[in-house]
Amino acid sequence: MREPYPLALVPLLPQFLNRRRAKSDFPLRAMERLGLDRPAYFFVVDLGIQDPRGGRPQDIGNSRYRTSDDPLRMTAAAGESAGLLTWGDGRWTLTDKGTTVVREFRRAVDAHFASLAPIASDELERLAALLDSAYQAAAAAAEPATRDHTPRAARYRWQEPSSAMARLDAAIYGLWQFRDDCHVQAWRDASLTGPTVDVLTRVWHNEAATEDDLAAKMPQRPEDVHASVARLDIDGLLTSGPKLALTPKGAALRERIEAETDRYFFAPWPDAVAAESDWVTERLASLNAALA
Repeated sequence: MREPYPLALVPLLPQFLNRRRAKSDFPLRAMERLGLDRPAYFFVVDLGIQDPRGGRPQDIGNSRYRTSDDPLRMTAAAGESAGLLTWGDGRWTLTDKGTTVVREFRRAVDAHFASLAPIASDELERLAALLDSAYQAAAAAAEPATRDHTPRAARYRWQEPSSAMARLDAAIYGLWQFRDDCHVQAWRDASLTGPTVDVLTRVWHNEAATEDDLAAKMPQRPEDVHASVARLDIDGLLTSGPKLALTPKGAALRERIEAETDRYFFAPWPDAVAAESDWVTERLASLNAALA
């Protein structure tokens, strides 16, 4: 795909992922039965898309932006207490009971997807086919070299999708994992680290006015947030003073990272998908509205 890229499509992808299972009550019933809160339950479920040998802390979530695994270990502890997972050799692995929980979740979600008709069936089939084509091309592309998240997408397809909605889900999940890798590659190209670019991004989005406010919102230790702010200040990317803001140099760098993320993300997409990008954007927006 060549520029201009369909940037309006990007926010629709996580919106879909946040809404696709919202009307299924199975997770809530499973959590109640198991005595787990939402983070602990989905920690167990997400182990199903990790390396079959088990998930290391650095394999789970967006670990490149964390500076401590302590919150992750606290979440995992609930699943361990329930007999759903174990820790050993630096990895969490599912027990037989945990594997059963994952299989039950997958079957329930599969049935939920099969019951949905958020847009006309022929449009849903076409939308799924186009985005799956984009994902397949992205997964096979030479760039970006970073591939920390994309392999999860292959394991997410635990079976051949059994409905158009399941196929759309697998495609969008795969594309969003791929975009994570594109973003990591873009800030690596700019010689930044994960914790530092996370600070840069949150200031770019005006998420906090002060360092202390920012530290309270981030998956980093407060001292690490302050160290990142100091580093960005020294490099001339943040303004000095009590209010956090990007300098023109900092804003230009963050905008360049975003542009490079878009380039890595969209460049592999087939021309046939590019030709339909307006239709894809409009139909996915309608589908998401129906899922709300």
